[in-house]
Amino acid sequence: MVDPRETDLTENQLKVIRDKYLRGETGVGAWLEGVAGNLALAEVLLAPEAPSWGVFDGVSVKLEQAEGPKGFPPPRALLFQSGAADAETRELNFQTLLGNLKRAVKRFKPARRLHERYRGVFLELMAGWRFLPNSPTLMNAGRPLQQLSACYVLPVPDSMEGITAALSAQALIQKSGGGTGFSFSRLRPRGEEVRKTRGVASGALSFMRLFDTMTDVVKQGGARRGANMGVLHYTHPEILDFIALKGRPGALENFNLSVGIDARFMQAVETGADYGLVNPRTGQAAGKASARLVFERMAQSAWRTGDPGLVVLDRINASNSNPVPDLGDIEATNPCGEQPLLPWEPCNLGSLNLSAFVQEETAAGRFDFAALRRAVAQATRLLDDVIEVNNYPLPQIEAWAKRNRRIGLGVMGYAEALVKLGLPYDSPKALDFAERLMGELDAAALDASEALARERGPFPNWKGSIYDPGGPCFRGVASAPRHCARTTIAPTGTIALAAGLQGSGIEPFFGIAYSRRNAKALDAAKRGRAPDAADVYVEANPLFRALARKRGCFGLAEKALWDKIAANGGRVRGLARIPPEVQALFPTAHDVSAEMHIKTAAAFQRHTDNGVSKTINLPAAATVDAVAGAFRLAYSLGLKGITVYRDRSKAEQVLSLSASPAGGAPAESCPRCGSSNVSPESGCGPACHDCGYAECS
Repeated sequence: MVDPRETDLTENQLKVIRDKYLRGETGVGAWLEGVAGNLALAEVLLAPEAPSWGVFDGVSVKLEQAEGPKGFPPPRALLFQSGAADAETRELNFQTLLGNLKRAVKRFKPARRLHERYRGVFLELMAGWRFLPNSPTLMNAGRPLQQLSACYVLPVPDSMEGITAALSAQALIQKSGGGTGFSFSRLRPRGEEVRKTRGVASGALSFMRLFDTMTDVVKQGGARRGANMGVLHYTHPEILDFIALKGRPGALENFNLSVGIDARFMQAVETGADYGLVNPRTGQAAGKASARLVFERMAQSAWRTGDPGLVVLDRINASNSNPVPDLGDIEATNPCGEQPLLPWEPCNLGSLNLSAFVQEETAAGRFDFAALRRAVAQATRLLDDVIEVNNYPLPQIEAWAKRNRRIGLGVMGYAEALVKLGLPYDSPKALDFAERLMGELDAAALDASEALARERGPFPNWKGSIYDPGGPCFRGVASAPRHCARTTIAPTGTIALAAGLQGSGIEPFFGIAYSRRNAKALDAAKRGRAPDAADVYVEANPLFRALARKRGCFGLAEKALWDKIAANGGRVRGLARIPPEVQALFPTAHDVSAEMHIKTAAAFQRHTDNGVSKTINLPAAATVDAVAGAFRLAYSLGLKGITVYRDRSKAEQVLSLSASPAGGAPAESCPRCGSSNVSPESGCGPACHDCGYAECS
């Protein structure tokens, strides 16, 4: 077993882990041991012997059992919040359950052996930095909150009661570290009469400001800033005002925005046709809009501000993203766009560190697919256990989580893996590798989910799902997985840093030398004060540094080499002293064309159940037409969503490429990719508009 206390961590890894995750533990090892031990309690909870071990003594539990496929254990859900009348009772009930599980581990040898086995499996997986679950799990597992999910979508119905219920749920979720997505498409438009009061409706956008203000108020206890996604359907009468929202300084700074589109809209854009606006309350026509004008306004606003993006709703609902279409349509995603969810549905994410699966010498490595498949099986089991020991904010959220059992297994460290394999990020061979990699990972995740279903039962909403051959939604592939959907490509902001990576998610490196500031440093900068040195993290790409040193820094003194890179905007391409094959291996985000960014996202999306979070970077000189072209290409290649960000389109960019890492005054950069295109007040705080970093996972 890997002992994390002996793991060789970089200084920046330790800083991030201490800043984000440690809460009084003696060190990294104790922290990860605590997380692994807490999650392994689910193994005891789900064991057939659990009742005889006293796990349910004094615990209110509702057992839901559903119809499943023949030859499998019956699908079931253990709900611990459904019978409680208030939050205090729910909390006491859940804490009683956790106490019973811990006592069972101490009192019963079989329970102890089961717990120790999987505690060891999970610890080795995490301590070897081969996989990490999302930040709420790493922050809260084994601690009083015990809220472990990163992603939620909440309904916003067209009633004051429904709106205030959504606001309350948002506050509870964000206080505990989760991000929230909303569709505001059901709210009646501005100016319509409100019959009960004989007043006039203030419109969907006015209510969005309430949710934005709630995020400011909550502040998530200082551990994670609030994060929101706001979606509006293109047929809503206020669509043009929605598109222009971010054009006003200070507007909706805690939100990312996306327009919900479909094939009919894109066809109307191409033909130049008008389409009908619809009053969502009445379902009646509310005028017409030019599809091409709406699309052009979207491109113009994204060119200026980075918002809005696109969410392709019909594609999402016709894919594995919604495996239970008989239960409703997906209308929104989580804040970073990678997780489409039904109303009240949560999801827990986790990412495999691809760099850890490359063997042999850097630039001539070999990817160990067999080791990846083993890790996929272990990570799938870990995420399944997260569902069971998660202290959900509300009963309806627990019910959706345990009936669908959606998980989001993804990747990080793609850029590092490519360097180790000797594949330039923006090469056809890299695209081929991405296709094979995600295809194998997705297949392995389904295999692991089906194996767990044979042990624990499929997800309870299996009957009538796309996997049920006898149901109305069957799409031709019979299966009985434990989880309704399994794979997601998340931005992996903080967890990639904790794993020692600079290439998080599937992004390229932003710069080869840069520095970054944590939340304390950003707050100091906003107040006009110099940040403390401890809150500024100097970064240099370790793979490039090692390669440069091995080659004698290409005939330069090391400081001179870093100065040259700094003078070149943090890029190595175009520097005469650096060999072409080395330049090719280290493209930065702005060396990679928008077309290749989109093709990379599409390669992963073709083998991903849920969505792909990837920002499409454009240079500062890019035109509005280039943004529109990126939208069109992303749609044509099958993406379920896209965000485009043009360099320097923010008036205030807190992060920038660094000068020499050997000394001097460091500039700021994105904590994930080093990008300079970061907004300090955006929804995921701070949010990087190049790579999408936003502490969303």
